[in-house]
Amino acid sequence: MFYVYILELANKQYYTGYTEDILTRVKDHNFGKCETTRKYRPVKLVWFCCFNDKNSALKFEKYLKSGSGIAFRNRHIINK
Repeated sequence: MFYVYILELANKQYYTGYTEDILTRVKDHNFGKCETTRKYRPVKLVWFCCFNDKNSALKFEKYLKSGSGIAFRNRHIINK
């Protein structure tokens, strides 16, 4: 399985990522093993979605990082 996930950072911002192992990846973020989120710990997993193929997961991750994807995330996923 392939996962796209959204983390809420300690500064109340959001981080979107992709992984094949969601539990290990979230632990890595919280233990400071990921440079992009290291300064914003602790992180909280607020949403994830499973995909059967890597290409679909990567496309959806890319979409969620776009302007319209951020608006979609705020409106439908985190209700911001």
